[in-house]
Amino acid sequence: MISSQIPNRPAMFGTVLVANRGEIAVRVMRTLRESGVRSAAVFTEADAGARHVREADTAVRVGSYLSAADLVAAAGAVGAQAVHPGYGFLAENAGFARACASAGLVFIGPPADAIELMGDKIRAKQTVRAAGVPVVPGSTGSGLTDGELAEAAREIGMPVLLKPSAGGGGKGMRLVRDAERLAEEIAAARREARGSFGDDTLLVERWVDRPRHIEIQVLADAHGNVVHLGERECSLQRRHQKVIEEAPSVLLDPATRAAMGEAAVQAARSCGYTGAGTVEFIVPGADPAAYYFMEMNTRLQVEHPVTELVTGLDLVEWQLRVACGEPLDFGQQDVTLTGHAIEARICAETARPGDGGVDFLPSAGTVLELRDPTGPGVRVDSGLAPGTEVGTSYDPMLAKVIAHGPDRATALRRLRAALAGTVVLGLETNTGFLRRLLAHPAVVAGELDTGLIDRHAADLLPEAVPDEVYEAAALLRQRELGAAAEGGGWVDPFSVPSGWRLGGEPAWTVHHLRVPGREPVRVGVRDGRVRVGDGSEVPARIDVAGARVHLYRDGMACTFDRAGDWLGRDGDSWRVQSYDPVAAALTGAAAGPGGGALTAPMPGTVTVVKVAKGDQVVAGQSLLVVEAMKMEHVIAAPHDGTVTEIDVTAGATVAMDQVLAVVVPASEPDAAAPGSGEAS
Repeated sequence: MISSQIPNRPAMFGTVLVANRGEIAVRVMRTLRESGVRSAAVFTEADAGARHVREADTAVRVGSYLSAADLVAAAGAVGAQAVHPGYGFLAENAGFARACASAGLVFIGPPADAIELMGDKIRAKQTVRAAGVPVVPGSTGSGLTDGELAEAAREIGMPVLLKPSAGGGGKGMRLVRDAERLAEEIAAARREARGSFGDDTLLVERWVDRPRHIEIQVLADAHGNVVHLGERECSLQRRHQKVIEEAPSVLLDPATRAAMGEAAVQAARSCGYTGAGTVEFIVPGADPAAYYFMEMNTRLQVEHPVTELVTGLDLVEWQLRVACGEPLDFGQQDVTLTGHAIEARICAETARPGDGGVDFLPSAGTVLELRDPTGPGVRVDSGLAPGTEVGTSYDPMLAKVIAHGPDRATALRRLRAALAGTVVLGLETNTGFLRRLLAHPAVVAGELDTGLIDRHAADLLPEAVPDEVYEAAALLRQRELGAAAEGGGWVDPFSVPSGWRLGGEPAWTVHHLRVPGREPVRVGVRDGRVRVGDGSEVPARIDVAGARVHLYRDGMACTFDRAGDWLGRDGDSWRVQSYDPVAAALTGAAAGPGGGALTAPMPGTVTVVKVAKGDQVVAGQSLLVVEAMKMEHVIAAPHDGTVTEIDVTAGATVAMDQVLAVVVPASEPDAAAPGSGEAS
């Protein structure tokens, strides 16, 4: 580890306000605690019981994480000398940095002018180009109209990437391959950018085929010293948002690493940067030497732990020290990369087959059971705790699991094992998907690009819920109903699922079960045997030990974690609910694609309604837009037909599986509305 001994070190802050929430707030507080600095949290009403609030030394309620006035007032209330913005929210907001300075607070980040310059992607490209850094070909000028953006896209040549000039994190980015869709995609990108950053200014760039996303971590002090801490490979993305990051990249040789590092240092110098920042490059996989500057993130990155693990540096500690006026006590020649580190982002989302491949949809719920993984080289940065309420108002990332090893193969193996040992029950997460992704041959070989997940996501989804999940759920229900019958008092003997009958073999007890997003199934239980659907019956039994359920079936044993209706195993989780086919038929819950009922694929808010009752629509036509966790999901017509019902309006909050509209197929003029459908 690089030395941290500085004679005559400037005085450290007494109290720092962490102007953020979730896992990054918890992570910053960890370094504050280790540095002997008092931490102050902020929270909204929805976060009153959150982990970051409980772990802080003090906490202040604010109206919004996006209100600079509220955050500055909170800092004054707790006597803070500095504010750490984390990432997201106001971390890259120059106005917030200036508001802190005006209040006599140190903003633990770069100068406001640097944030403002690099936060405008158009000006940022112009600035770094002047410093000799190669940039991606794209539009020039700010404030382009929709028509000017479309014209620039046609001049550049399809495909192109639409990007918000403000903000980051993939929000509002749209890959457009068909020029005919430019108007629709520009409008959608503006809506997302306005909703995420309050600024709908867009730019357009050439799309680099099979690109790799590689970024360089820089660290600069106020004394003119700037170093880079190597690169991170961030090519595994969905919806232009990273889900797996690693350091170093298998793509770069020492010469390319040094050249990209020097380019990142020059980019930082060009804007007068101080503190920790990241310079992002797009790199053609076939020609790593042909790298292009994309943007600079003027803050700590989500993926900073992989750099910490391979360099031995605590980046938050160095943010604090630079903000206190300390110079860097090491040079570029002192930076070495040891071993390999890989990070997986645990998000509140579910991957489901969609018309265009796989949809990654936000989820929500209460954390009922939680267990972080352990093991050699494993680190967890998390904002979760048992009882945490996960809603759809904020980014879906919940935690990060990171593994370090002497080489990439070891780090991969450790991370897959850590994900298999991660338990989050009460809402759906992407943990199991990420574990399978990390075992994909292309990932194991290091043959990465930003489109890999889109191409292979469908192969990473289980074809069906495993039979043993339904078997364990049915046996649990059988056990619980039997225990209730033995609990004393009079019980209707016909309600006890014992299978008893007068003469002959015991009868089958049938449990109707359903996992959201899947078709209902019947599971029969009889005298130590189970049968899922029309499958073969197999011997099966369970043992329950606390939150663990051990299933022994047909010569196989497996263990599930359990909380309420939830079962989890190897990072995957399923909510297995009882299902009443008669009630479903009566209420319309069984209305499926054939009946034309369109349901909400995720909990969220309806932002756009494009049709009215009685409208004629064609298959694939956009009818509504539902937003959750700053992500838009278009609800399209499943077939040609007539809109017979629209059950929501713009601004309405909807639950998962709620009926939004009904489109009666053109070939079925007399088809019923949501109540139609046959019980499964």
